[in-house]
Amino acid sequence: MKMQGGCHCGALRYEVQAMPFDADFCHCRDCQQVTGAPVAAWMDFKAENIHWLKGKVTEYASSDNIRRGFCGHCGSTLSYRSLEYPDYFTLNIVSLDEPNVIKPRYHIHTETQVQWLSVADEMPKHLKGR
Repeated sequence: MKMQGGCHCGALRYEVQAMPFDADFCHCRDCQQVTGAPVAAWMDFKAENIHWLKGKVTEYASSDNIRRGFCGHCGSTLSYRSLEYPDYFTLNIVSLDEPNVIKPRYHIHTETQVQWLSVADEMPKHLKGR
């Protein structure tokens, strides 16, 4: 299965050639601040399944082992990458052209979930990472 996505302005475009092996909602403070939203939705792939069709994601070190990627033109949050797992690459689900194709399976870092957000789904909720 092939899916495409990209940033808001179109400067970055990618294609994934497989379904993600995992997907989650993250409520950590870093994701909240990077996305400007109370929760981020991520999907995980083997890095070899992601192909950049246009442009290149700009990354910065949000910690010693984490690289967060965004569009250098419009600032859209696109990716998350751990140096501890170089074979994996994480993309923002809503950056897909058809984001309804992928549904997160659980919530992580709910210990920092904003109090005014009520999450009523039946998915597993983890106080920290999984």
